[in-house]
Amino acid sequence: MQIPAFKGAPQKSPFWTTESKLAYMLLFPAFAVLLLFMFYPILYVFLMAFYKTDKLGRIVSFFGFGNFHTLFSNKTFWEVTMRSVVWTVLAVASKTAAGLVIALLLNIEFTGRRIYRTLVIIPWASSVPISAMLWQWTYNSEFGLLNYTLKATGLWSNPPFWLAYPRSAFFANLYVDIWIGIPFMAMVFLAGLQSIPKDIYESAEVDGASAWVCFWQITLPMLKRVLLIATLLSALWTFNDFNVIYILTKGGPVNKTDILITFIYKYSFEFLKFGPAAAMAVITFVILLIVSLIYAWYYFRSEEL
Repeated sequence: MQIPAFKGAPQKSPFWTTESKLAYMLLFPAFAVLLLFMFYPILYVFLMAFYKTDKLGRIVSFFGFGNFHTLFSNKTFWEVTMRSVVWTVLAVASKTAAGLVIALLLNIEFTGRRIYRTLVIIPWASSVPISAMLWQWTYNSEFGLLNYTLKATGLWSNPPFWLAYPRSAFFANLYVDIWIGIPFMAMVFLAGLQSIPKDIYESAEVDGASAWVCFWQITLPMLKRVLLIATLLSALWTFNDFNVIYILTKGGPVNKTDILITFIYKYSFEFLKFGPAAAMAVITFVILLIVSLIYAWYYFRSEEL
């Protein structure tokens, strides 16, 4: 028989029981690692954005918005920021469109479908630096596979030096980033397509709806949430894609393929201007935060409708 608790006795908080104490002890090492290697560096970067620093990145004196003023008066910073936006929009739009087409094709039942699904995921599953290095060799103007193929097939007798000119170098970087990112989008969209009940399509076919009507009236509306989440993740990753650009062109020629993340690296470890670099990092954080909040607002608004 259970003895009822005395009304005047203090009740134990559910957050401080024997089980919760054990849970806190087990979580403490992971939290300490996050605090030391993630939260502390982020806080230090935010502080550096408002202070002058020496060549070793140590805080010297309070500078207010001086670092931001230095950036805003720099023409190259605005060019890099605009290029980052263009880079992200073009890459995410291309990945989304191509990924959706591939997902629709892989959702059709045909012989060898599992093999093709495995092959599609390879570019994304491979290491990004290794993929970028392979493409760097492919773009090589003297012995690269791309120029050799163009010459051998007669499609282009005198192909350009792809990574030597600003426009061609930018689109060469963009193509590699799209090539790496398409498989992720395709797999996410394919998972979303498989979650749509087939009964809906069967009912639409009975009513005489064409495949095009089914796509616009059934597939896209039911994929809306998946599309929002996938494009948000892709936008965040693409905006901060350091590996592809730095390995292929290092931001060159003459900073014409730099985006914010590579420009931050140059300011920090090549120019040793840690204050302006930290200010750029804060600006990048604010841009991505605003984009994320807009996506979140639209996502939850679409759930309410």
